[in-house]
Amino acid sequence: MNFGSDNVAGASPRVLEALVEANRGTASGYGTDGLTGRVTARLSAIFERDVDVFLVTTGTAANALCLAAMVDPWGAVLCHAEAHVATDECGAPEFFSGGAKLVGLPGFCGKMTPMSVEAALTGGHAPPPHAVLPQALSLTQATEMGTAYTADEIAEIAGIAHAHGLGVHMDGARFANALLRLDATPATITWKAGVDIMSFGATKNGCLGVEAIVVFDRARARHLAERRKRSGHLLSKGRFLAAQLDAYLADDHWLDLARHANAMADRLAAGLVALGVRIAVPVEGNEVFAVLPRAMHDALQAKGAVYYRWAGTGVPPGDAPRGEERLVRLVTSFATTVDEVDLFLAAAGHVDHRE
Repeated sequence: MNFGSDNVAGASPRVLEALVEANRGTASGYGTDGLTGRVTARLSAIFERDVDVFLVTTGTAANALCLAAMVDPWGAVLCHAEAHVATDECGAPEFFSGGAKLVGLPGFCGKMTPMSVEAALTGGHAPPPHAVLPQALSLTQATEMGTAYTADEIAEIAGIAHAHGLGVHMDGARFANALLRLDATPATITWKAGVDIMSFGATKNGCLGVEAIVVFDRARARHLAERRKRSGHLLSKGRFLAAQLDAYLADDHWLDLARHANAMADRLAAGLVALGVRIAVPVEGNEVFAVLPRAMHDALQAKGAVYYRWAGTGVPPGDAPRGEERLVRLVTSFATTVDEVDLFLAAAGHVDHRE
């Protein structure tokens, strides 16, 4: 009953098989191999335009390199106050950019609003050179609260950012999960809506360890090749990164993996609702934010269920935990089984949690 994260799952067998196959023979290094070229072609087809692709090993590196390519050391990145880049990257965006500041904006359910972005860009600021200069905006898809920005929401926020000269980055660690929930095309919720550069997630959804920086607007991505090399993320045996993504993207395997994770989240949420549990945030990906009675939470923990308690700051007031209730995050993955979900629900259902 491990719902701590989609990082706890292993890798898709197809991805592992592709790595074994890539180990045969020789290949040129540093991303000049045929597999890397094929991944770039696959991503160009998926996004319906020619894109530049830079493969790295971690989401932290992908996000930090994207943002560093868009901002100066005296610049600022607007993001949600609880965005992963702001709370879980150990200062990597600031480090990779040479000191740029991340400015967190408010918003319920993990989403920035057009109003909060406009206010951040037009509010009273110290005149140059005293204040940092906003140069980029970062959206998380799906958000840290598991919600998904629609194409219209992205376009409105990106339009405001572009009007003020900012580039737009998308942290797509759970992009596939959000994409399926929105029933959209990858192009519609990225570059067609105003996204200039993105981190295309794969590790959480079945890869061993690879993320892709996908560049839609080359003018916004300054010296990414050099930045990747300088950061230590240009692998000499780059074919082993490309092999993972090649198998991941082939035959829509990446969507099949995410579709299963989403289905397991829906099953989990529906089962909890049937037990009288309140779901605090709409389930729009593979994350379930549930408000558990304390007795149920304690019993599940005693039975070995793994999940995280979550701060309730981003939950709408009417859905926030009250009294002894516990807001928790439950994450499903491509490897989550029906039996695992049902075992958790059975354990939760055997608790008398009446106040």
